[in-house]
Amino acid sequence: MKSQVRGGTRWKRFAVVMVPSVAATAAIGVGLAQGALAASFSISGQEFKVRAESLTGEGFVQYGSVAQGTTLDDKPFGAPVAVSGFNKAWITKMCQSVVTPKIPLIGDVTLQLNAGTEAGKPVYAEGLYLDVSDLKADAEFKNIDIGVAAGSAHVGPDGKPMEGRPGIQPGTVAKAGGFAQRAEKAQLNNVQQKAWATTAATFKLPNLSLSLHRGTSAECF
Repeated sequence: MKSQVRGGTRWKRFAVVMVPSVAATAAIGVGLAQGALAASFSISGQEFKVRAESLTGEGFVQYGSVAQGTTLDDKPFGAPVAVSGFNKAWITKMCQSVVTPKIPLIGDVTLQLNAGTEAGKPVYAEGLYLDVSDLKADAEFKNIDIGVAAGSAHVGPDGKPMEGRPGIQPGTVAKAGGFAQRAEKAQLNNVQQKAWATTAATFKLPNLSLSLHRGTSAECF
């Protein structure tokens, strides 16, 4: 993502927030869902914001990890994250924004993406993982277990994997013996989060709209 056009503007930096819409049709998502492919990648040096009216998830897991990547100045960095995984998730009125700062001759530019804005047509995701640095929401969990080992979050009392329960995302640096929590279902309302990455085996975005705005006033919150 270092390619430049005349004038020194790195327009390809904006591609980071377009990944979810591409993932909806990419065949590689099938491999991710089956655990056949590692889902790790070098993250962008731009943290993004996501706001949603609600997120309803089935098969929830959360554990600590480190997202690694390169800053806009091409310097390596790592960011501690809480990874939230969902087997399936439905999201209503989703807004996602990312700011690219100090573009020559233009200044700050915000890319805003909206989807799932129509009643009865939420965003739908399978095999969803969110690398979150900050989260605010009204949350409710069903059949929650707190303090399980991250590497066993998807395993039942009989030692066998439970259907519909995600574990540690393949290819990440999370420790199998690290702290984790899991739940049968999760309901989050009035969601505001900052994140470094989103990965999904399937991501369907009805009523998708994408726009560019000068300055930072178009951020989702």
